[in-house]
Amino acid sequence: MTPFTTLTGIAAPMPLVNIDTDMIIPKQFLKTIARTGLGRNLFDEMRYTSDGAEIPGFVLNQPAYRSAQIIVAGDNFGCGSSREHAPWALLDFGIRCVISTSFADIFYNNCFKNGILPVVLPEDQVAALMEDARRGANARMAVDLEAQTVTASDGTTFHFQIDPFRKHCLMNGLDDIGLSLEKVASIDAFEARAATLRPWV
Repeated sequence: MTPFTTLTGIAAPMPLVNIDTDMIIPKQFLKTIARTGLGRNLFDEMRYTSDGAEIPGFVLNQPAYRSAQIIVAGDNFGCGSSREHAPWALLDFGIRCVISTSFADIFYNNCFKNGILPVVLPEDQVAALMEDARRGANARMAVDLEAQTVTASDGTTFHFQIDPFRKHCLMNGLDDIGLSLEKVASIDAFEARAATLRPWV
């Protein structure tokens, strides 16, 4: 998993509440277990018409936001079914950070396991960042996980809270497998000892 330390990039404003996982990646794209290739179908039903043409008004289809790495969204982002394909699709598109007033619990946890930083801020601060994001490609936000800050293009800085363990994992690029591999020496020692004490197992 790619570590997350700092990120400076374009933020796309999505002032919708209750953006659910089916909106993020519709159910017809859940047949794959590959984590790549889903970015082209991110927000598919909002990005494209039924015949596959881009919908010009959707934010990620607008020239200023095609390379967005941050989303500033309304309340309760990632609600709905617990599909891990949702963070996969965001990451494959290039999104590394989502800022909202709240997230659905399962989606929030899945973000950390896939290298995405979900930032929770008060409503007035999200509103200020949303307005900043509306300025387009010239308004680049900076996210610093070590300092736990989001800095708007005008230099205004907002501080966010994060669980220390999740912060450690994200900064060091550790998913569940990576965490296990950190203990590989202890695991090997245990297995060797167990083989000696219980050779019949």
